[in-house]
Amino acid sequence: MTLDFSLDAEQLALREQARQFADTVLTGVEPAIAPHSQPADRFYAIEPFYRQMAEAGFVKALIPAEYGGGKFTSLQFVLAVEEIARVDVNVASAILGTGLGLHPIVHFGTEEQKQRWLPAFCGSEPKLAAIAYTEVTGGANYDSPDPKVGIQTFARIEGDEIVLNGAKHYTTNGSGFDGRGADLISVVCRTDPALPPQESLAIVVVERGTPGVEITGMLDTIGHRATNSPRVEFHDVRVPLANMIGGPGDGMEMVKTAFTWTCAPIGAACVGRMRAAFDYAYEFARTDSRSGPHPVIEYQNAGYMLADIKIRIEATRYLSWKAADHFDRTGGKDRELANITKIYASERSVDVVYDAMRLVGVDAYTTETPIAGIMQDVLCFPVYDGGNMGVRRRHLHEMLMEPSYDPLASAENRLATGA
Repeated sequence: MTLDFSLDAEQLALREQARQFADTVLTGVEPAIAPHSQPADRFYAIEPFYRQMAEAGFVKALIPAEYGGGKFTSLQFVLAVEEIARVDVNVASAILGTGLGLHPIVHFGTEEQKQRWLPAFCGSEPKLAAIAYTEVTGGANYDSPDPKVGIQTFARIEGDEIVLNGAKHYTTNGSGFDGRGADLISVVCRTDPALPPQESLAIVVVERGTPGVEITGMLDTIGHRATNSPRVEFHDVRVPLANMIGGPGDGMEMVKTAFTWTCAPIGAACVGRMRAAFDYAYEFARTDSRSGPHPVIEYQNAGYMLADIKIRIEATRYLSWKAADHFDRTGGKDRELANITKIYASERSVDVVYDAMRLVGVDAYTTETPIAGIMQDVLCFPVYDGGNMGVRRRHLHEMLMEPSYDPLASAENRLATGA
């Protein structure tokens, strides 16, 4: 018996489809967003590309077949994301944001809730979903047992209605493509300010057009230039009690599971961005002599740098594949390998792109090459989706302290801990 890292015909076809889509469609994203100075306008400019991704089946890939979709496994997503992010990270982020918004419904919703919301995302008109998770004061302490801190967006239950009040930012896709809100926002909130999140954390679905939802600002980021990062405020927003996924306290597991799902695709996006930097640096080294007698690649230090870059890309790719496969095998219940992948891939991507920049030289710090833009993109990966310091502290460190922790479990596709 052997371990087989070869891709089957279906996986190869999916990767090739994603590669062709990126090369023929997503190469148009950069020129489409370049004229726009405002972050909202850049996001609105990617709507045609998001629409084409939806038509190609990438939104349906988030949704089970029984609701009109064609759900990808985590491994399938990883294969596609690497090829897409190699060319553009913005549209991929919009798809990932929709996936996060739908994730609580897909995995924790009732049959009625799934039938109510999921089929609409499989129709001819592409829709956006979002998860409103991060408080304006930060989101790392969402699970703090002290009810005075952490999540301060509250869902007051009044009879058969929920009244939401609070403010969020970094709500990817939250503005919609017209500034009037995403089609669906899954709001992470608490049902009682006196109770800790273990008893009160909940997710409530708010649909587009619900009174009281306001887009009050848009964060501008140095990378991911067309990724939507709005501030969304909820002022006495009333929705039916049936819009709560699960019950108070269930939000803890939903949040953890949703952000575990994103880890392997983020690893793949890091690989895609690293590949883009390597491809440019490799071609530069092969063809440019920098006024010297030989192409740059003939010098040992340049060859060694390219070799080190390639080693890190390969290692990160296979770790992402492993994490995705492990997620599929364990149903996402084991979080160790996912979090390791997010940390390792994001930090290696910064190392790799910096080395590509050093190899190319000062031109890589200008708009004359794509590398500076790639660096702006990869700098985001270690600090978003909880941030690597928070992931180390709140996930891996806590897991390591569990008496039941098994350090070999993830290597054997078993649960690392019962926690």
